Amino acid sequence: MTEARRGPRERMVFSAAQLIRRGGVTATGMREVAEHAQAPRGSLQHYFPGGKEQLVNEAVEWAGRYAGRRIGRFLEGLEQPTPSGLFAAMAAQWTDEYADGGFATGCPVAAATVDCASTGDSTRQAAAAAFATWRAPLAEALRGMGVPAARAEPLATLMISTLEGAILMARAERDVRPLTTVVRELGPLLDAAVHS
Repeated sequence: MTEARRGPRERMVFSAAQLIRRGGVTATGMREVAEHAQAPRGSLQHYFPGGKEQLVNEAVEWAGRYAGRRIGRFLEGLEQPTPSGLFAAMAAQWTDEYADGGFATGCPVAAATVDCASTGDSTRQAAAAAFATWRAPLAEALRGMGVPAARAEPLATLMISTLEGAILMARAERDVRPLTTVVRELGPLLDAAVHS
């Protein structure tokens, strides 16, 4: 759905995700979300009667769905799909973003997990669900490339957790080297899991 076709509720969820990926949950205020979404402030209570927690949880869930859908788009862009090629495409999304706009943003699911995992059980559950929503199509893609079913989900977990760690390190170091390193080092292991 394009930005112009989103209603105020969808724009606020999208805006919350974008603001969380920049500054985390604590730094993301409801007024700021409404302003970013170009939505009336009064609509926040209407659409999110559970307040900021509900909005954050929905933004995290949106991010998980977005990441899951990206797997299919990455596959479409690969001439010959391989697990290493898919992982490289996942990392390239971040290296490209950092090359174009600097290191100001990260994954909203990771940001919400860091900010809320010990204090907000519903946000922790939303983050866990978002990671599962991302992991399922990734595991399915790996199975489609010949990775045995018993290894597909564990490798999907490895790919996501490696990528998330590399994103954090790239932001801390202001350098894409952690991302390029994990692609180079993890690629052969991923491809070795494919049936010959």
